[in-house]
Amino acid sequence: MSKVAQPAKVDPLLPVETAGVGLIAKFFRALGDPTRLRLLEFLLAEEHTVSDCVGHVNLSQGRVSSHLACLASCGFVTVRRAGRFAYYRAVDDRVADLVRLARGLAAENAAALASCMRIDDTR
Repeated sequence: MSKVAQPAKVDPLLPVETAGVGLIAKFFRALGDPTRLRLLEFLLAEEHTVSDCVGHVNLSQGRVSSHLACLASCGFVTVRRAGRFAYYRAVDDRVADLVRLARGLAAENAAALASCMRIDDTR
């Protein structure tokens, strides 16, 4: 009698409950803005003020503050206040690994992503 090979058991990527899947989708939506990605990359190496961030992404202080507030409220960056200044820093270096992985996958799938009309990238 020959044995039939059983497929390897794969750990599920997503939680069973719908709310958990929604939380992961929200995680990716927080990273789904080009300005937030650029700010996050900038804040991985060291902490910076809002003014530093404004100079880095060349947007208004109000827009940058809004993006930083989003990243902070979603737990991607922390803020340290010193006098009248706020210093932002990325919370977890693993985000860099995630972005590197996404960059590689996007490069391999560039033509399809570029022609995809279902995702709005006009921001």
